[in-house]
Amino acid sequence: MPTQGPDLKDLFDQIKREAGASSGGRPGTSASFVDNLAKWSRRALIVAIVVLVVALAACYWWFHPALNLGSPQVWTWLCGICLVVMLALAVAAARSIKHAPVLKKLMLLPGAVIAAFLVGLLLSQPFVPGNAERYATVLTTTDGDFATDIQQVDYADVPVIDRDSAILLGNRAMGSIPEYVSQFEIADTYSQINYQGRPVRVSPLAYADLFKWFSNRDAGIPAYVIVDMVTQEAEVVRLEQPILYSDSEPLMRNVDRHVQLSYPGYMFDQKSFELDDEGNPWWVYPVQRKTIGLFGGTTIARVVLVDACTGETQDFAVEECPTWVDRAYPADLLIEQYNWSGAYQGGWLNSWLGQEGVVRTTSGTNGELGYNYLAQGEDIYLYTGVSSVTADNSNVGFILVNQRTGDSRYYALAQGGATEDSAMASAEGQVQHLGYQATYPLLLNVAGQPTYFMALKDAAGLVKMYAMINVEQYQSVATGSTVEECQGAYLGMLASDGLLDEDEAEDASATREVTGTIARVAQAVIDGNSHFYVTLEGDATIYDFALPDLVGIVTYQAGEEISFRCVEKDDDLATVTVTELT
Repeated sequence: MPTQGPDLKDLFDQIKREAGASSGGRPGTSASFVDNLAKWSRRALIVAIVVLVVALAACYWWFHPALNLGSPQVWTWLCGICLVVMLALAVAAARSIKHAPVLKKLMLLPGAVIAAFLVGLLLSQPFVPGNAERYATVLTTTDGDFATDIQQVDYADVPVIDRDSAILLGNRAMGSIPEYVSQFEIADTYSQINYQGRPVRVSPLAYADLFKWFSNRDAGIPAYVIVDMVTQEAEVVRLEQPILYSDSEPLMRNVDRHVQLSYPGYMFDQKSFELDDEGNPWWVYPVQRKTIGLFGGTTIARVVLVDACTGETQDFAVEECPTWVDRAYPADLLIEQYNWSGAYQGGWLNSWLGQEGVVRTTSGTNGELGYNYLAQGEDIYLYTGVSSVTADNSNVGFILVNQRTGDSRYYALAQGGATEDSAMASAEGQVQHLGYQATYPLLLNVAGQPTYFMALKDAAGLVKMYAMINVEQYQSVATGSTVEECQGAYLGMLASDGLLDEDEAEDASATREVTGTIARVAQAVIDGNSHFYVTLEGDATIYDFALPDLVGIVTYQAGEEISFRCVEKDDDLATVTVTELT
């Protein structure tokens, strides 16, 4: 009989022997790695463990994750450590045949930790029974009445610039101080707060680079920048005691590291830079609490305040934080919480299939969240529109949320209203021949009407005009070179649309008629706009005629009679704005 060749079993055995020979006689590379570690001397293993522990300690100090089971970053570290422990147990089992069974069973413990992470992640999901209802109630929102809840607009307190314009003004103020420009720059914080009854943006200086930090670290940061969003005045405020704790500190005085190591179990949300009533700089750190599973239902439970000059910390329950604190609840978190409520108020399944009553906040520009801030009393309110997920071309209402207390109010629009981006497009279309760009709208109460107010900026980022649009009746746009002029045009538009009668429009506009003989006329250009300043005989008031809307003033000379309407005189302002030549 002919000799039979090797069967399949012999062939596979030969392949395994050749593979084992190529890896030093062991059947696989993973086993080879463990076996190689098992051959290390005890001293080498101890040195490796010490180096690993020191490296972990150094990483903790540098990255300072919150030591809290609700922190995803901590679980990333725990899972990594568990994998290392499993490897160490595998090495120990390979070194000791006698204890190998016990060591292999111990590998179940780090495996159980990883499994706990996966279970906690699963229990945080909204599709888990009962979770959708819990997500919907993280932020409690009540219905409000706009005309009652929101104060009538006081144009002396209306912010007329946005964050980008505040940055330009801040840089301009910074450039006037040469000794600061060479060593420092302005941090990009620019938190909006209410300071002494005025809406402002504040931001600390920062070391320009690592070498500037090394040269100035002992003296600290000498000042912060404050920009008045009404008057557009920017000031570099010099401090008697310098800021020692900031983002630009890379080591021990890094404010994030300082506060996290001081409160290792706290999970901190987005911080803000604020001023107390005396103008002292503080860092405000909201403390997160997870309410659903391990990672879901984030809310704010506490607030930690850090003195930017001394590093001293104060810990408050969110209900007890000082009234000068404006931003205990970060804007992004409030938007997320309201979207949970809008999505899951009818259950998780409805959020995907029927979507009955499902709403969400309106989107902003350039892929960012769409919201703005409204100053009321001592607090800052977050404003954003609300639209249906199935028809997002109009707003069904809007919300205002107090960023200090988390109190949320919803205001329905009976007839629907313009979205913020469509209002911006309408305002830009009104001045398309000038090429101005609209800022994100601010919500105002003008004569009881919810009104979008926005600034119109040129290509250099300078504010040139203003626009007002009624949220519900958004077909018409009122513009003006000054806020008062824009207001007058807007109130006239409301009256013509039947939303106000003539008497209400005149009362709301708070203007008066002036007649007299011109004593003197002077011309000036402010921020690229021409203004004529007029005084009358027997009247010390300076009247401001802004061009081009009041271009008729160029035909008047000293000694001629003139009649016009202007806003009521404000003792805090040097001039009075004229709204109409009569």
